Amino acid sequence: MSKYRHLFFDLDHTLWDYDTNAAEALTELHQKHGIESRSGITAEQLIQTFLEVNDILWDDFNLSRINRDDIRSRRFPMIYEILSASLNDIPLNIEVEYVELAPTKRTTFPFAHEVLGHLAEQHQLHLITNGFDDIQSTKLESSDLTNYFDVIVTSETAGFRKPEAEIFEFALNKAGADKAECLMIGDSLVADIGGARNFGIDQVFFNPNEKPHSQEVTYEIKGLKELVELL
Repeated sequence: MSKYRHLFFDLDHTLWDYDTNAAEALTELHQKHGIESRSGITAEQLIQTFLEVNDILWDDFNLSRINRDDIRSRRFPMIYEILSASLNDIPLNIEVEYVELAPTKRTTFPFAHEVLGHLAEQHQLHLITNGFDDIQSTKLESSDLTNYFDVIVTSETAGFRKPEAEIFEFALNKAGADKAECLMIGDSLVADIGGARNFGIDQVFFNPNEKPHSQEVTYEIKGLKELVELL
């Protein structure tokens, strides 16, 4: 039997397919607001630039350089500036509409449900996410992931963000777990892997695109099904 009794998962980009769900929501908003006719921005340009800008903003958020409101106020203006479009052409309330629409999308990474169901038979599953309570709750419910987890910890609930040690300590205390029996699974080398490693628990780097890196990781996988063989 695996020594890991407690498995802590990240949500976005690990279980919930953020890029696919964001693209679906943005495509709908692009069509609804006639963005290409107003500003010349194609749906493909909007999606690609959104994902690039979003990564930048979330990296800054994870490192406590900006807050939640900064992400939402800067995201679409940055996209339009990068694409050399007039800020006056940003549809009114598109950020609000995106935040309401995207979390309702259901796409998870391949075999997420099968793997979680299998692992839950012999492990306690938990979630640690830097997302916000209301948004992450909607994502979990929309994708039918909620019931797999015994403990769900957001940075908003804990008052700390990955990679800060305090959010891992908060989660372990809620789960009643010791470090030696815990494993963190996530896609971020900084927030998930670095944070867990510095806190003293083993990690699984979820790397579906096989991006090169030089980080020290306990395990590395490119598909969630590999967790079944690993554990």
